[in-house]
Amino acid sequence: MARSVFRFLSRQSDPIQIASERHMLRLPRIGDYRQWYLLRLQSRAFLEPWEPSWRQDELSESSYRARVLRNEQEFSSGQAVPLFIFRKEDLLLLGGLTIGYIRRGAAQSCMVGYWMGERHAGQGHMFAALQLVIPYIFSELQLHRIEAACIPDNVRSIRLLEKSGFQQEGHLRDYLKINGQWRDHLMFSRLAANADTTRKT
Repeated sequence: MARSVFRFLSRQSDPIQIASERHMLRLPRIGDYRQWYLLRLQSRAFLEPWEPSWRQDELSESSYRARVLRNEQEFSSGQAVPLFIFRKEDLLLLGGLTIGYIRRGAAQSCMVGYWMGERHAGQGHMFAALQLVIPYIFSELQLHRIEAACIPDNVRSIRLLEKSGFQQEGHLRDYLKINGQWRDHLMFSRLAANADTTRKT
């Protein structure tokens, strides 16, 4: 799999780009609004059960602009790497993946979260995106631990994490407020020492 050179440009404005033959991941841009709006709108019923409650202006252009600005600030400060996932051949937006809560010092860890447009779900796109992001986290960000949390009945996400080499560590009570309700989550993690545990099937 051909991959681009990974770059983490803390306190710089140049965007990163992580790519394979089929997929390309980069920071969100203002010009992505129309694609993002349509994909999120069409996928609303599919996404809402797994996300925090959508605000009234969730899909507005002004809200999106504020989101992109916040993303840029978090990236520049080294707190997060928010990425959009595109089909490389035509730059069709498929979903998003965020490397967030980056912690240095003794922790050297991060949390990953992701979403996929409904019409693109179940086709291996998020698995492929994780296979690009995991080496970036361990090699370029030089972190030791990746964490991910998901609702216990989100079977699709659990299978994705397990296939990507994550192991379940615990059950967190009322961990996040999702779709208006406090929900338990399962905590998964993957360590740099387990970099070769991804299942190929």
